[in-house]
Amino acid sequence: MFQTMQCRALVLAGMLMTVSAHATEEAGSTPSPASGTDPMAVSNLWQLTLGMVAVLGLMLGLAWILKRTGKFQMAAGGSLKILGGLSMGTRERVVLLQVGETQLLVGVAPGRVQTLHVLDQPLQAQDQPAGGGFADQLGRMMGKGSST
Repeated sequence: MFQTMQCRALVLAGMLMTVSAHATEEAGSTPSPASGTDPMAVSNLWQLTLGMVAVLGLMLGLAWILKRTGKFQMAAGGSLKILGGLSMGTRERVVLLQVGETQLLVGVAPGRVQTLHVLDQPLQAQDQPAGGGFADQLGRMMGKGSST
């Protein structure tokens, strides 16, 4: 999944560079002050603003992707991972943590975190959740809706 997102990001970056190079070729050279083009013209300011918005959007998008994929974990030098979690109520959760080679089952409630169990044998991490991924669940729901 991360590889497909990475591939999409590279394709998008290539398209943006192609468009940028094409715009530079069309513009030719930068206008000199003697040519009469005002650098503070509205079209130039719009171009600057849209360019800055595009760059900020790209940065936020990449940060979101890194956060969602879990490739940007800095806690405990990357040796602390959240393997899974289950909501037990409106504000209570049970979370499975991996700390080095040890796995802990932890109960989390407002103002309190308690170790419920230390697993003797670590559980194997699954690539897909038990109910399937989001795309699988959406496909099943769309299939149900079209058959009725």
